[in-house]
Amino acid sequence: YSPLIDSIQVKRRGDVRRAKLYYLRDLAGRAARIKEKVIKKG
Repeated sequence: YSPLIDSIQVKRRGDVRRAKLYYLRDLAGRAARIKEKVIKKG
């Protein structure tokens, strides 16, 4: 991970079912964002 990232927390879970997000390497910026699911607590 980049040195700027001190710690990683899962704040939101995306719609991706891949073990590794290798394909994100080919994308940049907004293109790398994943369609997000809203996580409801309860």
